[in-house]
Formats: sequence, structure tokens, C-alpha cells
Amino acid sequence: MNGRASAGARGAILDVAAISGQGIACAPRQGHRPWAMADGSLEAIKWAALVLMVFDHVNKYLYAEKLPVIFQLGRIVMPMFGFVLAYNLARPDALARGVHGRMLYRLTLMGLAASPMCIILNGMFVTANAWWPLNILFMLLLVVSLTYLIDRGGAKCYALATALFMLGGAFVEYLWMGVLCCLGAWLFCREASPSRLLLWFLGTLSLTVVNGNAWGLAAIPIVLLAGRVALRLPRRTWVFYAFYPAHLLLLLFVRLEWF
Repeated sequence: MNGRASAGARGAILDVAAISGQGIACAPRQGHRPWAMADGSLEAIKWAALVLMVFDHVNKYLYAEKLPVIFQLGRIVMPMFGFVLAYNLARPDALARGVHGRMLYRLTLMGLAASPMCIILNGMFVTANAWWPLNILFMLLLVVSLTYLIDRGGAKCYALATALFMLGGAFVEYLWMGVLCCLGAWLFCREASPSRLLLWFLGTLSLTVVNGNAWGLAAIPIVLLAGRVALRLPRRTWVFYAFYPAHLLLLLFVRLEWF
């Protein structure tokens, strides 16, 4: 009893108990518990990020990023989507249930589907290398691959993960900084300790290099507060994957017809 009490005291600031049996539930290392939240609240984060993403892309592709407030709010999108991905990858049975494989399939399929629209839209604003960087779904794909290798463990997997991070980070949207943001969230979800919260904070802060501002950090308190609210929302997995190329196709059509 004393050991449990002291562990609960140390983690009281950061930890949230699983709500109605939902969220991450596993036997953590002594003294720290995984971050847990209602699945409906996690879904709400995805919907909020999706709405912000639409506004951000309208500002980018139709108004050439001339709406500063929308641009700033748009910097919150990637850390929010990254957290949702990280949370699902951090579930204790993710590797055994084949979560990584399903995510790799979906992200690859939708990332390829979105690529033509991304290249055409980006080509309207740059004169060369419109294909670079690869869209955000490929960045998330890289994160899934890295967490899979780390979960597998062993010197070979760790070495491959390091090489993949160094090489792959050069080709994806948000570069290495986006990957670090997601990995920081993944580590925090696995163990909600102050040190891992700091890693998540630093990974998200590194986005300042590509964003030009620190607005991405606003995603952290949003996520932490959402973890204390038990919302009930149905899960719509394929909606979020398919929406990405679909909304880009619509923006391309609007751009060609009216702008």
C-alpha cells in the first residue's frame, strides 16, 4: 500500500486515470503510469485538428498565407494529429494487435493519393522541387516505422531506426523536427513523467525552426486538458485518412476555377 501511495503522489500532477475502461491500461514501470484519456476525447482532438487544417490549407493554397491569425492557428495542427497517432501507437497491445501494420498501409495509400495534388498546389508557389518535402502523411508514416523498430528492440532495430530517422527526416514535411515532436508525444503517452513531458515539449519547440513561431506548443495544454474530459464520440478511422487527399483535390479545383 505504501509503495502504491507514493507512486500515486509522484504521478498525481501528470497522470489521468483511464475513463470507463478506455485509454491505455497496462502495468507501467514503478512510479509512473501511461497517459490515459477517453477515446471520445481523443477523437475530439482529431476533429478539432481537422477543422484547423482546412482553414490553414485554405489560407496557404488560396490566399498565399496572407491571413496571419489563421497561419498561427494552423501551426497547432501537426502536433495535435501527431499526438493522436502517438497515443494509439503507445497502447500496450499495439504491437501485438498489428496496429503499426494497419497504420503503415493507410498512411502509404492516402499519402500517395494526396501526392499529385500536393505537388500541383505547391508548384503554384515555388519554381522548383514542388515534390519536396513529401506531405505530412509520409512524416507520420516515418514515425510509425520508427516506433515499430523501437518496440521490436535489439541493436539491429535501433541502428535501423537511427538511420531511418536521419535519412527519412530530410524528405518529409516538418523534417526531423516533426518526427521529434511525435516521438516526444509517444514517449510521454507510454510514461507520463515530468522528464518525458519535457522531451515532448522540446520536440514540439523544435518546430519553431520550420514554423517560424512557437504556436505549436499550444497543442500541449490543449491535449492535457482534453485528457481530463470524458467525451463520447464514435471513432471514424478512415474518414480522417481519406479526408486529406479529398480536401486537397477540392482546394485544387477551387484554385484552378476561381483563383
